[in-house]
Amino acid sequence: MRREVLIVEDDYDIAHLIQMQLNDINCNSHIINNGQTAIEHLRETTHYDLLILDIMLPDYDGLDICREVRSQNQQIPILMLTAKSSEFDRVLGLEMGADDYLTKPFSFIELSARVKALLRRSEVNASYLSDACKEQLVFGDLFINIPARTVTLTNKEIDLTAREFDLLSYFAQHPRQVFTRSQLLDKVWGYAHDGYEHTVNTHINRLRNKIEPVPEHPVYITTVWGVGYQFRHSNEARVFNERVKLVCWIKNAKHLI
Repeated sequence: MRREVLIVEDDYDIAHLIQMQLNDINCNSHIINNGQTAIEHLRETTHYDLLILDIMLPDYDGLDICREVRSQNQQIPILMLTAKSSEFDRVLGLEMGADDYLTKPFSFIELSARVKALLRRSEVNASYLSDACKEQLVFGDLFINIPARTVTLTNKEIDLTAREFDLLSYFAQHPRQVFTRSQLLDKVWGYAHDGYEHTVNTHINRLRNKIEPVPEHPVYITTVWGVGYQFRHSNEARVFNERVKLVCWIKNAKHLI
């Protein structure tokens, strides 16, 4: 089955080269060359499997489009194209909800690899789901519904991007197991390239801000210093959460004295 991709890129030559490359990997694509039209189009349709978004557009900033898409709670994977090479600009795109990025000029071979990885990860990967957890994972007040791709914390639904959900669900299906950043890139992103470990850090920080009672003292996704990250069992998380609350209470009490 051919996948549907929306390309938002104002450079005609780049857009059509991307389109040709996508056609070679069995993807149909539609090109829009300005931000305003892209936003209006995305408000009307949600049938795309992937959005390739240039960050520098003549009207709307690509970050604004990314933010708009995520505000609609669309889970569509977003690949950002940016001429800005600084780490701050790349991380900013990820913070706005992008799932991956490429810096111009880029290799079309790498573009194909990134697109295929994003499309693979956007699907519910049943190959690593056990029979016991195909419906819903429960960790204390945290509920992860795999088929519906929803997350609820203390009876409140949490808005996650497609990549954030993939990362959380992978962690939750392997509790207590410690993963390095490279392993997470390979298993969740679908590739393992040196120099992209900060992408993992950024997504974990965003996840913590959304699901942790106190993000500075995480109880679900914890850091194993010198190695990587692990996901705690519900009982472990509950006990650790009580300790965190006690520490925060003591700090506040000291502040008031």
